[in-house]
Amino acid sequence: MTSRIHEIFQETYRELRPRAPMPVMHIRFYPFANINNTIRLREGELKVRLSDLLEGAPEPVLKAIAHILLAKLYRKEIEPQHNTRYRRYTNSRELTEKAHTIRQMRGRKTIHGTQGRVYDLEEVFEDLNRRFFFGLMARPQLTWSNNHSRRALGHYDPAHNAIVISKIFDQPLIPRYAVEYLLYHEMLHLKHPVKLRGSRRCVHGREFQEEEKLFPDLDKALAFLKTL
Repeated sequence: MTSRIHEIFQETYRELRPRAPMPVMHIRFYPFANINNTIRLREGELKVRLSDLLEGAPEPVLKAIAHILLAKLYRKEIEPQHNTRYRRYTNSRELTEKAHTIRQMRGRKTIHGTQGRVYDLEEVFEDLNRRFFFGLMARPQLTWSNNHSRRALGHYDPAHNAIVISKIFDQPLIPRYAVEYLLYHEMLHLKHPVKLRGSRRCVHGREFQEEEKLFPDLDKALAFLKTL
């Protein structure tokens, strides 16, 4: 497989850059905590790391990966069929379940606690649980993030059953409805897991969106988030 993956990358490189000299390539499968693939150009040499979950992938899928990585690196247009083939394979039930297990085994979730300087996520969760979920939602791990991120405001990690909210919201000037909305949004992800539609992942399905509209301060919360 090692020699063949080098051949695939070399063939793909030649297709994308027919006149450019062939660089030295270092390609290896790496035990990422998820299905990650990286490519870097350092001192004229290509360094590629592929998720070891893809080591047994069919050759057309490996070809698609090579095309996507090299096209991104050299700012070439990615051919749709390669994108579709890769998404269909990585979104398959078998690989999704395997990736979920690997994340639990390899990944680590740092829990910083629910009690912030201003807001207690556990108290907010229980209040939302009572108001919107009849108190029936099992409480996942809740934690403030380690930094004041303005990009990743909140996320639900199904592999570790954890909801993380950016510490930027644990401030006196942040209205409670903004914290409530973020936590409510992630609680909906817990209730409505990601579904597959063909090769696409459906993150915010119809039921998710309809239930999100039940949040009374939705418009006000979204307007506030835009200010950040």
